[in-house]
Amino acid sequence: MTPKGEGPFPTARDDASQAHPAPDQPQTQSAAYRLAFKDEEFLLRDDLRPVRFQLELMKPELLLKEQGIRSTIAVFGSARIADQETAERHLAEAAAAARANPGNAALARAVGIARRMLANARYYEEARRLGGLVSTSCLATDGGCDFVVLTGGGPGIMEAANRGAAEAGAKTVGLNIVLPMEQAPNPYVTPDLSFRFHYFALRKMHFLSRAKALVVFPGGFGTLDEMFEAATLVQTGKIERIPFLLFGKEYWERVINFDTMASEGMIAPRDKELFQFVETAEEAWLHIARFWNLPTPAAQG
Repeated sequence: MTPKGEGPFPTARDDASQAHPAPDQPQTQSAAYRLAFKDEEFLLRDDLRPVRFQLELMKPELLLKEQGIRSTIAVFGSARIADQETAERHLAEAAAAARANPGNAALARAVGIARRMLANARYYEEARRLGGLVSTSCLATDGGCDFVVLTGGGPGIMEAANRGAAEAGAKTVGLNIVLPMEQAPNPYVTPDLSFRFHYFALRKMHFLSRAKALVVFPGGFGTLDEMFEAATLVQTGKIERIPFLLFGKEYWERVINFDTMASEGMIAPRDKELFQFVETAEEAWLHIARFWNLPTPAAQG
């Protein structure tokens, strides 16, 4: 008896397997004869973009549900921030190149940047420790998993947060995206929770759809894009208010002058309260735990 799907219909896999090789004739050789859901050329047509949007929304959603992912902590930050050892090596290489080419302004600038990146390596360690701290809530659950670390799946801060969660023995999610400079998922993402997107909009939706907190480390254009998209949704009431934590007050106040935006009337003074500045993983976790009435080290002691 042919296996059935839900109801009286066979599964789509069964339907596909029953499409036996057809007689070799002009009609069967035409692309029109292919089953629509197995016709890649058809699915990649411009007119099918709405269908691809739907698929990119549904695939991660269904797989996250199957893995029992109920809620997440979304972590954003630069792909360029390395761990201490790597940053030290980059500085040594930059300094050596500058010494070998005295008077080269570009190499001298590279040394300055490498020094800053070495100072920023502390954020890698904080992201890694935060990944471990929040993921402890994920270890003893009743089939569902809460406060799962979710990142863009790449290197830098993303790798660090995924790494901390993986080291704690927890599941961790990565949302990669196709870019001209292709990057592989970092090795700490749970393989069955490593997703790849084409559309930024759908990727951003999955960043927020289960988020119990948003944690933003120093970063560039991509980090700012994700940060302000989320801030706009909170500000306009499109999503509920949740902890929105910015790591590194000194960095963010140099990069974005919120006071000027408020004094110029571009945002309301209260809009600055959307964000809270934090400096350590413990401080960030304390904000999250208090917001969601979770046990904290102080409460337990």
